[in-house]
Formats: sequence, C-alpha cells, structure tokens
Amino acid sequence: MSTSILFSTFPPFPTLSLLVPSGTRINDLYELLCDRYPDLPASETLTISPHSGLLAPDIRVSELHDQSSNLVTLRLVPRLRGGKGGFGSQLRAAGGRMSSQKTNNNDSCRDLSGRRLSTIKTAKRLVDYIENEDERKKAATEAKKAKLDKLERKIALASGDSETLAGRKHRFDDTEYLEESQEIVDNVKSAVTAGLFKKKKKAKTNHSNLSESSSTLPTETKASGASVVTEKVVDSPVPTPIAATASVPVGVP
Repeated sequence: MSTSILFSTFPPFPTLSLLVPSGTRINDLYELLCDRYPDLPASETLTISPHSGLLAPDIRVSELHDQSSNLVTLRLVPRLRGGKGGFGSQLRAAGGRMSSQKTNNNDSCRDLSGRRLSTIKTAKRLVDYIENEDERKKAATEAKKAKLDKLERKIALASGDSETLAGRKHRFDDTEYLEESQEIVDNVKSAVTAGLFKKKKKAKTNHSNLSESSSTLPTETKASGASVVTEKVVDSPVPTPIAATASVPVGVP
C-alpha cells in the first residue's frame, strides 16, 4: 500500500509530491528528497514536520493519515539556531513603549443618542467660549488701555510734557486691601502710643523719686550743720563781760 506525501519546502526548492510505501519511516524520507534535490543541506540542519508539532524520526507514514485518505502533507524547514536569550525582554520593552505612545482618540465614537463625541466636545467648548465672552472683552480692553498709557508716557517722555508724564489719577477700588492696610496702620499706631506712654510713665516715676531724695538731703544737712555750730559755740572759750562801775562822788561840789 502506498501513501502520497506533499512536501512544502523553502526557497529555492519547489513543492514536491512523493509516492512512498506506507511503511516508510520519517527518517528515510530525507534520502528520497536528496534524490530529487541533490543541493539540499545536510539533514542535521533540516527538519520534517507536519503543520503543527514535531514528529519522531522512527514513526511510519501510515500513522499520519486515516484509512479513508492516503494523502499526507509535510513541511521541510531549516532548523533555527537558538540565541543567547533576552529577546523576550526586548519584546516586552518594545511593547511597553508602543503602549505608552498609544493615544486614546475616541472622537469618532458615538454616544447612546447617536451623536459623535467630537461634536459634543465642540459644543461644550463653544458654550464655554460664549460664557467667557465678557471676560475676554474686559481683558482686551484693559490690555488696550495699558498699551495706550504706555504709549502716552513714551510720547510725554520724548516731548518733555510733565503733566502727561505724571500720568492721570486712577481710582483704587480694592476695598479689602484698603481695610487691611488701614487696620495694620491702626495697630501700629496703637502699639507706638502704648510704648511711648509706658516710657513717659517710667520717666515720670524716676523723676519723682529723684525729687524726693533731693528734698530730704538738704534738711538733714541743715540740721547737722546747726548741731555742729552749736557744739562749736558751746566749746569755744568766750570771756565773761566785766561791768566797769564809775565812782561818782556824792555831795562833793
């Protein structure tokens, strides 16, 4: 009983069909192929396999097909030498870089009502633009005003106009800032007043103490001086006055 084998080879060798006995082993098919293609590489660098999996070298061709069909399809492919490894990690790293660069653009998708997401986003941006129209106009007006003031100051600086150079007066409407600044000024004034009052009170107290000590000192000095004078008067030898009586003759003409 014979079996037809259809070999799919690699370039430059074409596809080949062989008719072999059913008892032929897989290991013997290489010699038949070499008879047809003498330029085939050595058997150590080639392998014969079905479309999936590997075949044992001693398996028979009859075991590869059922009884209703005598056709077997095999592949003749070169063996690939193994590398040093690490290729899987390189693939994972490349996949990570590709996933990080992937963009999630879902604007072409539709919601449950059938509207595209890009249309909804555009409508939201338009609503925000309309709501902020007043702020944009105000900002544009302020920018134009600042530009005009700057230009006027440059012209005044070039022409020497002091009035224009001084600029116009602007009203400051920041109420919160004014209140905070006034409160800070009041607190500083209160602190300075309290410090001056304490300093003045301390100076007054020192002056009164000095006056009391100076008034007490002359009295004691005066009293001590009087006692010293008294002692000197008592101790000094003053001569007792002698009364001289004149003898007047009585009855003598």
